[in-house]
Amino acid sequence: MEERAGQAVQDAYPDDFAWCYGCGRLNEKGHHFRTWWEGEHTVSVYTPLPEHIALPGFVYGGLLASLIDCHGTGSAALALHRKNGHELGDGTEPPRFVTASLKVDFVKPTPHGVPLKAVGTVQEIHPKRWKVETEVYAAGTLCVRGEVIAVVMPSTFLARERSGSE
Repeated sequence: MEERAGQAVQDAYPDDFAWCYGCGRLNEKGHHFRTWWEGEHTVSVYTPLPEHIALPGFVYGGLLASLIDCHGTGSAALALHRKNGHELGDGTEPPRFVTASLKVDFVKPTPHGVPLKAVGTVQEIHPKRWKVETEVYAAGTLCVRGEVIAVVMPSTFLARERSGSE
């Protein structure tokens, strides 16, 4: 299972929003998770690196939580972008989301050394608040379930960064 070569929502984020440790394309040390549509579901594919180990043979749970987190916010961005009448690559910038809530259930130990596939189902619960349920598979076996409540990123996030205040 290879990562999709086409455009993901993270590819369309402007540079100011491309620094997330999990999915930011400009974060040299980050994971570079990518999220796209596959039918009516969202998908991310990621192969853990050797250092993403909990104990020999198994993936560290924090990496799995990070995958669900970034997949959830990316999925919400794709869904709202589509709801607004746009698709990736049409010249419009997708909205950016942040996590309001993250829930992760580890169903089975996740084997290391195989690609992981996160599959998301998106549900709007408010115009600026979306729920994404994600299942993570390793070699076709469900290993992790998660839920992200994602909210449209407040405009003040970037304003604070530019002004230097915290």
